[in-house]
Order: sequence, then C-alpha cells, then structure tokens
Amino acid sequence: MSQHGRLSTLQAAMVVARRDFIAILWSRSFIFFLLGPLFTLGIGVLAGGIGQSVQQSASRPVLGVAMPASDTDALVASAKRFDRELSGMVPELVVIKRLAPGEQFDPAAALKANRANMAAVVSGDLQNPVLTGSDSWIGPWQSRVALLAGAAAAKDPASYPMVKLAPTSGAAADQSRSRLVTAQIGQTVLFMLMMILAGMVLSNLVEEKGNKIIEVLAAAVPMDAVFLGKLFAMLAVSMVGIAVWGAVGVPLWLASGNSLANFTAPAVGWPVFLVLGIVYFAMGYLVLGSLFLTIGSMASTVREVQTLSMPVTMLQLINFFFANYAMAKTGTWIETLAMAIPFSSPFTMLAKAAQSPDLWPHGLALVWQLMWVALLVRGGAMLFKRRVMMSGPTGAAKRRFWQRAPA
Repeated sequence: MSQHGRLSTLQAAMVVARRDFIAILWSRSFIFFLLGPLFTLGIGVLAGGIGQSVQQSASRPVLGVAMPASDTDALVASAKRFDRELSGMVPELVVIKRLAPGEQFDPAAALKANRANMAAVVSGDLQNPVLTGSDSWIGPWQSRVALLAGAAAAKDPASYPMVKLAPTSGAAADQSRSRLVTAQIGQTVLFMLMMILAGMVLSNLVEEKGNKIIEVLAAAVPMDAVFLGKLFAMLAVSMVGIAVWGAVGVPLWLASGNSLANFTAPAVGWPVFLVLGIVYFAMGYLVLGSLFLTIGSMASTVREVQTLSMPVTMLQLINFFFANYAMAKTGTWIETLAMAIPFSSPFTMLAKAAQSPDLWPHGLALVWQLMWVALLVRGGAMLFKRRVMMSGPTGAAKRRFWQRAPA
C-alpha cells in the first residue's frame, strides 16, 4: 500500500481476482459449467463403446465348418486355443454340420444362404481341408486355416517348436515417431482446454458492463488492476475446473485399462512434461484471455461478443494448426517463428518438451510469453478507457473539439 493509502496495481488486482473468483465459484452456473463436459464425455464414451460393439458384432465375418464330427470338434478346440493367444487373428468358427462318414456337403449352397454373416466355409477333413468362398476372404484366411488344421491334427501342442524371443530396444526413428504422437496429443489437449475455458472471460465482462459494476470497479482501482484481476480470477476458476474434470476423468480412464505406459514418455519425462503443460496452459490462457477481455471491452451485448470473438477463435485455430505443423519442422525457421508468436508459442513449446530434453528454451519462452501478457493487458485497459469509459486521451480530445473555447 502506498503512502496515500491507495492499493498498488498488483494489490488491487488481487482484490478484484478474489472477488470474481468467489462470485463465480459459488454460482449455480459454474456447477452446470463443470457438469457439461462430464456429461458430454460420458455420453461420447458410452456411444462409442456401444457403436464399436454393434459394429464388431455386425461386421465381423465368420468361417463355417462342415467336416466329420471328430475333425470338426478338433478344429473348433484348436480355434479356441489360438484365439486366446492370438486375439482377433483367428476367424470365428460356426459349425454348419457334423458330417457322417460318406455324407456329401455343398459349401457353395451354404454360402448362398448367408448364414450368420458367413464369409467362407471349410470342408473336407483335417488332412485335406478345402476353403470355399470369395477371393477377398479365402486368400487371407488360407494360412490361418492351415495353422488351425495342422494344430488340430497334431493333437499334441507339446510337439510344436518353442519360439525363442529376442527383444530389442526401439530404434531412434521409432522413438522419435512415438514422441511425435505424444507431442500431438499434448497440443490437442492444451488447445481444447484453452478454447473451452477462455470464453468465460467474455461473458463475465459483458455481464458486469451491463449492470454498471465495471464502472464502480474502474472508479475504485486502476483499470489495469481490473483487467489483471479478472484474468487471475478466470485462470484460478479454470484450474478448479481442470482439477474437477481430472479427478473424475483420470480414475475412469485408468479403470478402463489405460495408463501412461501405453504412450511413449516425452523427452523431459512425464513429471516435467505435466508441469510444463500446466504452466503453458496458464500462459496461453492469459494471452488469449487478455485478448478476449479487450474484445469484451468493445462489446455491449452477447451478440456483439459472438461477432467479435469469432475472428479471434478462427485465428487461434490457425495458430494451433501452425504449431502442429512446426512440430515436425524441428530446428528450422518455421519452429522458431511458431515459438515467437505468442498465440502459438505455448503449443509449440509443449511439443518441444516431448521431443527435446533441453529445459533452457522453456525459461526463455515463459519470459517472452509473460511480456506479451503484460502488453496485451496494458493495451486492453487503455482501449477500454478510451472506447468505453471515455476517460483516456481520445475522449478528452473529442470533448475539446466539440466544446467552445472559453472567452
């Protein structure tokens, strides 16, 4: 606090931030805002699981079996054993008929009946199996049916040779390609969170402009502090939202059999990568939020907000695609340019954390992004005072132009 009893800009910003944070956190709309993505995610997972199950059951072709009874039972038992070891590689068998000795059977007629989505029929016996069907199926299934018939005829799995495994470490090219996938996933998650959460800044500012609260705040504290406080409040609210979604989504994700071990570890390691993800989300949110605050200062209705924010949203989408493209151009001027542009820098640097173990570029990038946050907040506050409050130099010049000079 200064000698004259007024708060400093940072102290006033924290007061505004605390006020907005508490007001938003305890509002009913925030509860529905938190539940919205969870419902959407739950419905998407449920619909995807049901759709995949229906598609698999409806489209998976089966292989009909028409052999002597003993050969049929041996072939089915062999298929069950190999299906446990080679899940998805062995065709599903459907017994059409267990033939009696000397009984004749027409495989082509069975295929025409299209029983149980049948793609081919194996007939004959285990020593001389015959695979009948279209070329698109009997070609890929030829070796698999031969394997099943040979295993069924041998009847002794112990007689099969034991294949010795010689695992090797992944090649450099494979590791680079896998880290590229990790970087792309990190960029996508970062972009989705920023776009979902940054819109709260606009609605809050337009609401306070409509009920004149913003004018009261502007009269009490500097406009820079109002803007900075609102940014900090929205960032804190966003972190609460991410924490809630993570507390619900991560256990469900782990319970479904997933884990970080399924993905290639980033170059800096998972702990540092996750910390950098949070930091870059904060930087990207502050940069984008300061721009949205500037847009909100020029809009007086929700319709104007939607009209003015659409170009910014499309521009941010272009920045995301540019950062995604620069991810594959490491060490080039394209990557350097993507790091320098403040709106694409968080995405590019997070991808770099997945691909390179060096940490010093992240320190430089964070300082650069903080400078842009300060510039955008300062510019937004000046624009608000000039365009809305009419208290800046532009408003004073207009008043001097229209007013008659004193005698």
